[in-house]
Amino acid sequence: MTYKGCVRNGVVVLKGRAKLPEGAEVKVTVEPAGSDRASLSRLLLKYAGKAKGLPRDLARNHDHYLYGTPKRS
Repeated sequence: MTYKGCVRNGVVVLKGRAKLPEGAEVKVTVEPAGSDRASLSRLLLKYAGKAKGLPRDLARNHDHYLYGTPKRS
């Protein structure tokens, strides 16, 4: 399970109504400021499916189209 929160006055405060049982062992990983991956995903998602005139197998054979490697079947 993953919970998000922030530090206030040296204490980790979880977002929402998250409540952990007393004595639960936890692991805290500090994320760099501004590393909101969900925001980046939302930003890029607006471009999904917008390109026109591309080969149908571009996802599978992008190396072929970019670098000339043999096509994958």
